[in-house]
Amino acid sequence: MSEYTDSARAHMEKSVEALSHNFSKVRTGRANASALDDIRVDYYGVPTPIVQLAGVKVPEASMLVIEPWDKSSLRAIEHAIMDSDLGITPSNDGACIRLPFPKPTEERRRELVKDCHKYAEQAKIAVRNARREANEEVEFLEKEGELTEDELAREKKAIQKVTDEFTERIDEMLKVKTAEVMEI
Repeated sequence: MSEYTDSARAHMEKSVEALSHNFSKVRTGRANASALDDIRVDYYGVPTPIVQLAGVKVPEASMLVIEPWDKSSLRAIEHAIMDSDLGITPSNDGACIRLPFPKPTEERRRELVKDCHKYAEQAKIAVRNARREANEEVEFLEKEGELTEDELAREKKAIQKVTDEFTERIDEMLKVKTAEVMEI
């Protein structure tokens, strides 16, 4: 493979990683510690991720338990969760915080699937943009006389093959996430 195909592959890999991150934020009724990744707690004036302040456990499929190492940060963690867009009310028992993840309704699951489709489409657009940029680079080289027509065709074919590979990965990720969201 050429450097252009490798460059396109690297951009496409980042798109898939972003999709994976977006999918991890979609609540399915199952407790997942990654739901807390974007929540920052004001800990002595410094916005700090929850995982740096506490142990996060999943004792059962629909429950997260947050046990802070410094018990004085319990209130701050609770407030950060309530202020976030997580949509779950934490229960504080003085030693830990419990986050019950309710099962979403059928209507809510359909909305979540729509969100997943949007995320997947954004990832596909990013993959196609990477393909377009790589194709433009090799077309420029062909105009400059650094590539022959045959080499140009070979490069474009390789770039398209990588694009198809990543599009299939995105479709498979969407299929798996859709099944997970619609599961009762």
